[in-house]
Amino acid sequence: MPGSISLPQTLGATNPVEHVVNHSWWVTEGGWWIWSAQQSTLVLAGLITVLIGLWLAKHVQTGPESEGHSRYVTRNPFAHMIEFLADYLRREIVQPMLGERTSRYIPFLWTLFFFILVNNMLGLVPILDLMYLLNAGFTGEATWKYEHRAPIGGTATQNLFVTAVLAIFSFVVINAAGIKELGVKGYLQHLTAGAPVYVWPIMIPIEILGTFIKPVALALRLFANMTAGHTLLATLFMFVGMAMHAPFILGAGITVASVLGGIAIYFLEIFVGFLQAFVFMFLTAVFISLLSHHGEHHEDHDHAPESSTEDVDVYGKDMAHA
Repeated sequence: MPGSISLPQTLGATNPVEHVVNHSWWVTEGGWWIWSAQQSTLVLAGLITVLIGLWLAKHVQTGPESEGHSRYVTRNPFAHMIEFLADYLRREIVQPMLGERTSRYIPFLWTLFFFILVNNMLGLVPILDLMYLLNAGFTGEATWKYEHRAPIGGTATQNLFVTAVLAIFSFVVINAAGIKELGVKGYLQHLTAGAPVYVWPIMIPIEILGTFIKPVALALRLFANMTAGHTLLATLFMFVGMAMHAPFILGAGITVASVLGGIAIYFLEIFVGFLQAFVFMFLTAVFISLLSHHGEHHEDHDHAPESSTEDVDVYGKDMAHA
């Protein structure tokens, strides 16, 4: 029954899944969801990604020639950090695989990485819990919490539908890149995997399944990792709520252990958020490189080509279009 709500009761819900699953906001009388909390989070993540991208492009662009070599230096520390990360992804991760095609696909790969990263980081902000507290503060009772409703909050990349859509975008780009590189005939020929004709009835179905299994694996990996970590974190805070009803000494011990464990898991979740964004982008780049005439030869290169003024200019253009 709806009633007053406090911060410990919000963070320490008896069911940790409440912190993980999507919450409805606008639902029709027939039960169809028109808008949900995670949809608002997606919109917020998109706005943050676009605004940071525009701001970053402005700060990393090459200055006037009168500044000499210093015109290539990014002066803002935060912009410099993101530039370093983007430059590492381009030169050390993507370029050895895609070679001269790097500039064509790096804007998509950068966008994929940073959009997933922003969503992962937003999932670590207790927006959903703050919504419940604000609702209780204005109405005097926790109506949203008991109705499982919220206007914004949650981890959008924990939603399988969201990760599936991201995987579909990767699927389209991967196969479009393969057709562009190989041509329709060459793309169809790769389904035989270079095997003799008599094994084509086995190889072709396997290759077709592999074409669809790759994006499915991308979606499931991101979904599973984000769900598992957030559920574990919510479970630790659930123990804090349960400890409030235990004897003082026992409750204090459980609370301290849960809080320390929660802090450790929280930092681990930050690492996992970065890692999963990287893995999603990296595997997409790998799958793009596999569908090419020269994808097998880039592994022979130990490092990317040496930097030059031309590379800096191309890099700046890539950042502007990401």
